[in-house]
Amino acid sequence: MHTSETSAALRSDATAWNLLFTAWLVASVSTLGALFFGEVMQIPPCVLCWYQRICMFPLVLILPAGLFPPDRKVVRYALPLTVAGWLFAVYHVLLVAGVIPEGMVPCTEGVPCSEQVIKWFGFVTIPLLAVIAFSIIILLLVLAHIRGSK
Repeated sequence: MHTSETSAALRSDATAWNLLFTAWLVASVSTLGALFFGEVMQIPPCVLCWYQRICMFPLVLILPAGLFPPDRKVVRYALPLTVAGWLFAVYHVLLVAGVIPEGMVPCTEGVPCSEQVIKWFGFVTIPLLAVIAFSIIILLLVLAHIRGSK
């Protein structure tokens, strides 16, 4: 292999590693945020929040598996969880916004899914934070896969 090809491959691998590491950071901050809301602020999660947590929490363990040693194939395992969590979060945002009718709410017992416990700056809710986190992770995983396959 030519030295310029070797250095290009190493840069591509380093970029993919950095993208995966950043995805892990976003998943970790999101997990810590969810635990902070639940355990410190005593905000009980609704059913949709639990589904999103089920998709987010394992990413904190799955993504480092692709970092040490570097293995971009971890995207195969992380991306389906991330997309599923994103779908739950988008559904939750639409439910809170009133786009989805109350009859289609999975929260029949406990905390209502349409309740807005936190509303920062007049529009930032917990479900919106989840959509943003899952969107960033999806973008980073796709970019890591593309960069790692070059």
